[in-house]
Amino acid sequence: MRQNLARRAALVDAAIEVLARDGARGLTFRAVDAEADVPKGTASNYFSNRDDLLNQAGGRIYERMRPDDATMEAMLTGPTTRARTAELVREVVERVTAFRTGYLALLELRLEATRRPELRAVLTARVSEDVEANVDHHLASGLPGDADAVRMIYLATNWLVVERLTLPDVFPEKRAGDLITQLVERLLPPDEG
Repeated sequence: MRQNLARRAALVDAAIEVLARDGARGLTFRAVDAEADVPKGTASNYFSNRDDLLNQAGGRIYERMRPDDATMEAMLTGPTTRARTAELVREVVERVTAFRTGYLALLELRLEATRRPELRAVLTARVSEDVEANVDHHLASGLPGDADAVRMIYLATNWLVVERLTLPDVFPEKRAGDLITQLVERLLPPDEG
């Protein structure tokens, strides 16, 4: 049977919403059908089993989090300073937290990955690819700092995103922005000139 790619994407997006709202235990084909507002049994026609759906969701979250080409190009403009780096990191944190359900679903998937080797492999590949793309993009842009500094910023800001999405009063938006600036200033070498 030929499958409608747009419907498949809508079902995977619905799975992301279900994961964020109901957790991994709530992710059923029936719940996905209801979230996508499609006839009962539709998801089971598109995915061979629940593991297949989890793996597809793990890949799709990163597709949706990735900025478009215009945004990526815009990130290459401007001064190559610590201040510009802090601004870019704040923009990334804001973009990721704006896709709240995607990040919460990703946290659910990470927990599931501790019990599902195939999902672990999917997420490991996607996260590794994301980290290295961030490193490559940063180094190519001429911004200050080396690959390890970029990885440390990645690690710190990922937990900041978790705090902002789950316990937003721990680090309110302004405080989070100030911490990003301090993080960048402490990790990256001073601007030249």
